[in-house]
Amino acid sequence: MLQGRTALVTGSTQGIGLAIARALAQAGAQVVVHGIEDAAQGAAIAAQLPTRSAYVRADLARTGEAAGLVGAAAQALAPIDILVNNAGIQHTAPIDGFATERWDAIIAINLSAAFHTMKAAVPGMRERGWGRIVNIASVHGLVASVNKAAYLAAKHGLVGMSKGVALETAPQGITVNCICPGWTDTVLIQPGTYRGDVAVWLQQALEIRGIGPRPVLIADGEVAEGKAIWVLRNGRFRIRNIEFRGARSPVGNASGIRFERGTLDLADCVFEDN
Repeated sequence: MLQGRTALVTGSTQGIGLAIARALAQAGAQVVVHGIEDAAQGAAIAAQLPTRSAYVRADLARTGEAAGLVGAAAQALAPIDILVNNAGIQHTAPIDGFATERWDAIIAINLSAAFHTMKAAVPGMRERGWGRIVNIASVHGLVASVNKAAYLAAKHGLVGMSKGVALETAPQGITVNCICPGWTDTVLIQPGTYRGDVAVWLQQALEIRGIGPRPVLIADGEVAEGKAIWVLRNGRFRIRNIEFRGARSPVGNASGIRFERGTLDLADCVFEDN
């Protein structure tokens, strides 16, 4: 289907990006894999794809490297017909405690890098009369949650920018689309141990999966056994293998769940919809 096309997928050495790179290759496209791994490690990942591939390293937090990525990818393989802006980072903190350097990095990688790559890719796509741009945003490009000011700003911005560039380029045979994934099991959301407000984290998990916010009931004492049963209006949501340290057992009520601040160990955490 995509034979003769060349794709560049940013942030494609793992997670969603790697899955996209594999899917494009399986459809026949040759693929430029991008990441921040060293050349040997990145090349080894790219070599696993079933079609011709290459690896390009670039730190998207640096304007020059982000702006030069499309050119470097074209030099490594061929002019880019398909651009997938997938690279992203995350950091959570209240607005009054959000480090400025973390804000700058998230905006640079999650939003500005996509601007730079699209700016560089569109002229060639326009000249050839064909191009496909897919920007990987997030459910947080559509809805909000607490302690994610920079991520929300970047992802909402990416959705808006995609709409605008789509209108600009549609007459030239170029399509621009935005995908907003929900909760996906990748390195980005596996911090190992979460320290903070357990109730906030769990509520975000429900919202991201499209289950909440809704009234939740939990039987007191179940957490002590390492298992919590969340009874929702539309069924059950079970969280297994979670250890609460320094947190009291939850108290169910009609409006939600109350926890003391504590530590939530996310190792071997499994989410199940029943």
